[in-house]
Amino acid sequence: MPPDRAPSSGEPSQHVAVPYGSDEGFLDLAVPRIRRALADGRRVLVVTRPARLSLLAEALDGELRDVDCRDSGSWYDHPQRTLATCYDYAHGRRTLLVGEPVWTGLGEIETREWIRYESVFNTALSGVTTDALCFYDVRTVPANVMRYAAMTHPLVFGPNGERPSPHFVSPDELVLNGDRGPLPEPTGRVRTVRFTADRLTELRRTVAGYAEAAGMDRDLTASLVLSVSEIAANSIEHGPGHGLVRMWTSGEGVVCEISDPGGPLEDPLPGYIPPEPESLRGYGLWISRQLCDLVELRADDGMLRVRLHMRLRA
Repeated sequence: MPPDRAPSSGEPSQHVAVPYGSDEGFLDLAVPRIRRALADGRRVLVVTRPARLSLLAEALDGELRDVDCRDSGSWYDHPQRTLATCYDYAHGRRTLLVGEPVWTGLGEIETREWIRYESVFNTALSGVTTDALCFYDVRTVPANVMRYAAMTHPLVFGPNGERPSPHFVSPDELVLNGDRGPLPEPTGRVRTVRFTADRLTELRRTVAGYAEAAGMDRDLTASLVLSVSEIAANSIEHGPGHGLVRMWTSGEGVVCEISDPGGPLEDPLPGYIPPEPESLRGYGLWISRQLCDLVELRADDGMLRVRLHMRLRA
């Protein structure tokens, strides 16, 4: 379930891109902010590589006991789940987050979703008093990622300190490569199932059987079935009342596409932001983005298509 909304203390939050080019540069930028936050009574979370954590341990000495240190390799495991975890962590308390995602070794789609994570972060934590410093090692971070950093962060750290980014784009207006292009058609055999309100149970059984036959882990199968069921239920309750599910295997996973003639969604960030606690809508895509490896949406020719990707193994 999505978290309750945290009350704002009235203090403005900051989301800052912090490029650096050496270990000394990392420490010069991070240590003073950490010490200032600790002195101010803030919770401090540092998420970076083990080598950076070792440098901080030496620089901060005994002060590190008051800092929550996490390995970026495990913290940044899934963009949408990481976003929810950050929200939960900062809920109800003034927080400094020093983060450094792992940008190397990612494919094009993974890179795109992590760039989107940095953008949506601005909206998802707008009601939480959190200062987030996102460190970018210019020696290793790909050039296209560095280019987007100025678009996804309202502030950028430069020679004269933090300054507003002239290239910042609000999350609901950010368009990344591939966002508006057509989804590729499936290859190989495709299983097709039509659904209506009285056929949801049958749909769930069919999706479960298909995923199991493909060799998917039981827990992941359950997550995929729940995601498909939630999206289909949304189509029935808030859309035309019927739709079509297509399923196929792709690489080491299964793809399920739910489509209906309901047209585009009104939400500019569908499923990225947790619904309000009292809301009766918006949970389907939120849950699906939490559970699936990737969720893609397209609205064209009067059809809304939601494509869910799930690996066979965790």
